[in-house]
Formats: sequence, structure tokens, C-alpha cells
Amino acid sequence: MGNIAILAGGDCTLLQRDHDVYVGVDGGCLKLLEQGLPLDMAVGDFDSVSETDLNNIKAQAKQVVQSVPEKNDTDLELALKAVFEEDPTARVSIYGAFGGRLDHFLSNIFLPTDPDLAPYMQQIQLVDGRNRLLYRPAGCHEILPDPAMSYVGFMPVGGSHLEITGAKYPLHPENYFLKAMYGSNEFLDQPIQVSLDRGYLVIVYSKDRG
Repeated sequence: MGNIAILAGGDCTLLQRDHDVYVGVDGGCLKLLEQGLPLDMAVGDFDSVSETDLNNIKAQAKQVVQSVPEKNDTDLELALKAVFEEDPTARVSIYGAFGGRLDHFLSNIFLPTDPDLAPYMQQIQLVDGRNRLLYRPAGCHEILPDPAMSYVGFMPVGGSHLEITGAKYPLHPENYFLKAMYGSNEFLDQPIQVSLDRGYLVIVYSKDRG
């Protein structure tokens, strides 16, 4: 499948048109069709669309994965699992995952907590106009700057001990303090080195409203 775009139900103004495959999640299917983009896969319980819209989605989608509303996974989690089942090497950009319902928003941030998605965390990014979110597993990693973003933040998940080197605000055993989110850090014309001993790391590139 290659370079995949998954469109959830939120803002899609930054959706790129150079992906190999487009996957719609529930109401996101309609947004893909409205933009004239292909609907290669439609996933969800479709409880947020009308019967007429659902029939339109089914008529235009190359593949439909429909679930019942009562399920353990969110529609986005189902979409990711369907994508990686077909192509374990896929690179996935998720649009429309921020904003909206707070429970959905938090579920989207902590996607790698699902053990079925954890092996693929480094292949997933969440994108909107002001943020780009990545994941890294336990270990040592080099974090590269994103020229479109001004800041970078780090959120260790799973009780891990985080170290940050080469950033404007380093974090070492000598100055360590515990926070859920180490935000508003900056690059110093070089990559940042991070390490954590367990769990995984949420990396958030961001910029102010411009």
C-alpha cells in the first residue's frame, strides 16, 4: 500500500494529495469524496453519517470495512489495523485526528498503547495545521527538526525515565524533574538525542497560530 493517508472526522485542510492510498474513517470518507480524492478503503461503524451518505460511500469505496458500534476499538484503530494487515511496511499519515470529542482525541494520541499497533508506532504520524505527532519505542533515538514547526515536546508513556540531549532545554539525571509532558523545547541547529528505558515516547512538533 505504501504511503497511506487516513482521514478521520476532524479538520482536513492540510491533507496532501500525493499519497498512494486514501483511507476514510467514518465521516472522513465523505470529506475524501468531497475533495475529489479516491476512497480506497472506508472503515467505521458509520454511525455519524446518514443512510444516503453510507450508500454513497459503499458505492464509491474500493473496499469497505464496516463494524458494529459496540466494539473495543475506535474506528481509527480499526483503520490502522486494517492497513497494517494488508501492508506491514506502510507509512501512515493521519489527518483530522485532533479536536472534536476529547475521548477520541486522547485515544488518538495514545494509539501505541494498543498492543496490536505498538509494533508499527514508528510508521505512524498525526498531522494538522499546527502540529505533527510521532512515536518512538524505548531506546535511544535521533529526533530531526521540522522546518515547518517552531517547537518540539516530549511525552514519555509507561513510567519511563526520559533523557534529552542537544536541545535548548536538555534533561539529564543532574537536572531531572518529573512531568507528564516536557513541552516548548527547541532545536539548536542539530538533531536532538532522546532516550527512555521503557514504554514509548510521544513527540509533538508544534507552532503558534500564525
